[in-house]
Amino acid sequence: MKKIGLLPRLIIAIILGILLGTVAPEWLVKIFVTFNNIFGNFLGFAIPLIIIGFVAPGIGDLGKGAGKLLGVTALIAYGSTIISGSLAYFTGTTVLPKVLHLSSLAVDAKNPEEALLAPFFKVEMPPIMGVMTALLIAFTLGLGMAVIEGDTMKKFLHEFQSIIEKLISNIIIPLLPIHILGIFANMTHAGEVAAIMSVFAKVFVMIIILHIAILIIQYFIAGTFFAGANPFKLFKTMLPAYFTAIGTQSSAATIPVTLKQAKQNGVDDGIAEFVIPLCATIHLSGSTITLTGCAMAVMMINGMETTFASMFPFILMLGVTMVAAPGVPGGAVMAALGLLQSMLGFSDTLTSLMIALYLAQDSFGTACNVTGDGAIAIIVNKISGKKLQPKENVSING
Repeated sequence: MKKIGLLPRLIIAIILGILLGTVAPEWLVKIFVTFNNIFGNFLGFAIPLIIIGFVAPGIGDLGKGAGKLLGVTALIAYGSTIISGSLAYFTGTTVLPKVLHLSSLAVDAKNPEEALLAPFFKVEMPPIMGVMTALLIAFTLGLGMAVIEGDTMKKFLHEFQSIIEKLISNIIIPLLPIHILGIFANMTHAGEVAAIMSVFAKVFVMIIILHIAILIIQYFIAGTFFAGANPFKLFKTMLPAYFTAIGTQSSAATIPVTLKQAKQNGVDDGIAEFVIPLCATIHLSGSTITLTGCAMAVMMINGMETTFASMFPFILMLGVTMVAAPGVPGGAVMAALGLLQSMLGFSDTLTSLMIALYLAQDSFGTACNVTGDGAIAIIVNKISGKKLQPKENVSING
């Protein structure tokens, strides 16, 4: 099963869930619902740990680097992420009400007997702290490490981050297809799967178009205003990184290819070797588009309000919380679960739907992230006083 990628496993799980919900007896569906309840509670327990494990080391690592250049790169990356999320919001506000059946899934997740099957039993797994407490601890530790540049706490938190990465890659991600299967079996049994599948298809198309649009904007700015080069030629050179990321679903795993293509575009070797690895952890324009679009779709079909006043703070926090999300599929949505619950009011059921919707598009968000890193490298290259010097042949190791 490990040889099959996460996206194919997710698709298989959705199909099996729909079939199971259509033909299986109620007791069999309730077995999966019980598993979902246990898995969902475990996920809730893990969320504060995931936040601390991701955010604190990521912020702490920003203390190292090239001073002013580090700040400039981080500011550009964060600005790009916020603009991308805002673009997704305004597009979603215009497009989604026209293509989705609003409030078509407006069920009270606290009383699933009304529409969804309840589990045979529940196992409570209360988290050790609240989401906001975890965020505040992560910010405090991360900023503190960046200031004092101490090694002891940094080493501890990096080891803790490794534990959380193993938790996600070895337990949470492998069990997600079963979790998704149970969700769709329960939704189908309750007669609500048509609304969900409608959301999947329509949101997917909107988000892919937004990814392409933000990349064109990024390269138009980088090429026209900073490099004085053809933006479409610069974009075309970065396409190998885009398609590599679709396969790896990991910004970190794609770094060698992104670096090679950025250098081929003419970015100075030293600038590229600094900016590309840094942006692989802090530039998340594609993931932010995907998360914002998916969150709005889930909220709209559940009759929840999606005002700019509620969504913009969520977008601002996404840009920080997803910093240093691990190089595993689904890392960004795992880091964002706490925000979905604390800022947007997502229940366990809605969180599960969000995971399914996001993971179906995760590879394209990652591809947008890493391709955009090439545009930021071009901008930083110009700010550093260097000119693009395109190269024909660059080895993948630089």
